[in-house]
Amino acid sequence: MPGETERGIHVAIIMDGNGRWAEQRGLSRAAGHRAGVGALRRVVEHALNLCIDRLTLYAFSSDNWRRPPAEVQTIFRLLRAFLRLETERMRQRGVRVQFFGRRDRLAPVVLKAMKATESLTSTGNRLLVSVAIDYSSRNAIAQAALDALAAYHRRGLPTRETIQLRLERILVAQTEDVDLLIRTGGEKRLSDFLLWESAYAELLFTDRMWPNFDASDLDTALRDFSHRQRRYGGLPQLASDRVGAAMKV
Repeated sequence: MPGETERGIHVAIIMDGNGRWAEQRGLSRAAGHRAGVGALRRVVEHALNLCIDRLTLYAFSSDNWRRPPAEVQTIFRLLRAFLRLETERMRQRGVRVQFFGRRDRLAPVVLKAMKATESLTSTGNRLLVSVAIDYSSRNAIAQAALDALAAYHRRGLPTRETIQLRLERILVAQTEDVDLLIRTGGEKRLSDFLLWESAYAELLFTDRMWPNFDASDLDTALRDFSHRQRRYGGLPQLASDRVGAAMKV
């Protein structure tokens, strides 16, 4: 919000285009998801050098269960492999990882890997990486509103603050307003991602497929963001006021 110039920015990314990237090359969709893991590694590493203190990633939506079972299995197998290979490196680099979304439909081996990474990186203070798994923003908001109404019906209608608290309890994760939301892959929609948290987010859509997304693309997105005027319903404020001297691109 205005005046919070002391902290870095919150960047959220809809990592889209893995399948189409693969199909354009005559490869399997699984190959596209494997290439997408490389982009994830690059972005997390580069974010540590920038004015970003929170990076939120859309890894698997609740609607993604509609995909072929083999593709779903590939996505979760790659997630486990990434966590196995990268958790210690992220811990050493000061990255804290948290997951949010439903956990009751995930396989025990996936849950075990997620919990292990959350525990091992819990002291990280340079960058918070939040990963959405089996997540639906509309479902989370609806449940938070129902919970808030049930808890506060004797004290009046729920407020934004009470719904926010309920969201955090439901997601078992810290939530925070998004400053910049990036979607790769050429599509221009939010796809049920962080609808509450993106109320005043700056949106950036790029044709770059996720497997091709790299440090220079993140730099370009931040440069674009720094020139945006942010009003929050009031007078204009340049986003560069938030980026400031911390912008190293």
